[in-house]
Amino acid sequence: MKRREFITLIGGAAVLPLAAHAQQPLPVVGFLGGGNAVGGKRFIEAFHAGLREMGFVEGQNVAIEYRFAQDRVERVPELVADLVRRRVNVICTSNNVTTLAVKKATSEIPLVFVIGLDPVSMGLVSTINRPGGNATGVYFLTTLLAPKRLELMRALLPQAEFVAALVNPDNPNAEDHVRDLQAAAGTFGLQLLVLKLREVADFEPAFATLVQRKIGAVLVISDSLFATNRLQLVDLAARNAIPTMYPWRDFADAGGLLSYGDSLNDAARHIGLYAGRILKGDKAGDLPVWVPTKFEFVLNLRTAKTLGLAIPASLLAFADEVIE
Repeated sequence: MKRREFITLIGGAAVLPLAAHAQQPLPVVGFLGGGNAVGGKRFIEAFHAGLREMGFVEGQNVAIEYRFAQDRVERVPELVADLVRRRVNVICTSNNVTTLAVKKATSEIPLVFVIGLDPVSMGLVSTINRPGGNATGVYFLTTLLAPKRLELMRALLPQAEFVAALVNPDNPNAEDHVRDLQAAAGTFGLQLLVLKLREVADFEPAFATLVQRKIGAVLVISDSLFATNRLQLVDLAARNAIPTMYPWRDFADAGGLLSYGDSLNDAARHIGLYAGRILKGDKAGDLPVWVPTKFEFVLNLRTAKTLGLAIPASLLAFADEVIE
């Protein structure tokens, strides 16, 4: 063998493992949202931030398969089935409906969820601290916060006698929300009107009903339908001059009057962190479910002035942030 041929052979042997390594497919994360990509942009950005903290950047060392139900609950099972068929490495979900659908479809693919239902009673995990099985994630205490939102609204509008709640009946915790709100309304001597909205097309008729019934204040119940389409809700509340309390600060940032709730961005970042940890070898069942204990109360003074409302000093003092 000639010297040149020998060097070429050795060089080729050295290159082969590198080439084989470079051709290894990227791990794949499935992201399943109940709404759409535009409305969920901030959530997705925070999700990416969590992945980056774990060293994963989309297109570089991880691929992400996005699926959005476009607020159509009936589409969720087929979207879940598609991700399962693709055998993604982990599936991340952003609401109750998508989470329960994934859990029903697979006990093998790791699931990282954001859910407003008790994950233990729903059979998602064995315990909060030691989930076991294939699922973990973030548990929002959404139903517990609904009465507090009503209390804050009552402090702002003590003269209001009739209030309404906008609820998506397709959300598995809708009945719990309504039950707790009705109990709280009775405590405050308020009459509660519950309006059920399943899609964006229901928004305008609902506000027409609110105006016709002369409702003094509105509470928007936690749901991805409302979060994804928050701009439309905030606009309708402004156009009809109805004081409205929202579940997350994204609404107040968009011009909503008040918001009180968990941080959606923190939750999204957390599922990104957990997805990254699973890609690195951790088991979902070993990662404790994160239960947020910090709740943000945000006041939009600009909107309050537009509505001609004077914010009591007690509410200003209680607010975590005041938008001026």
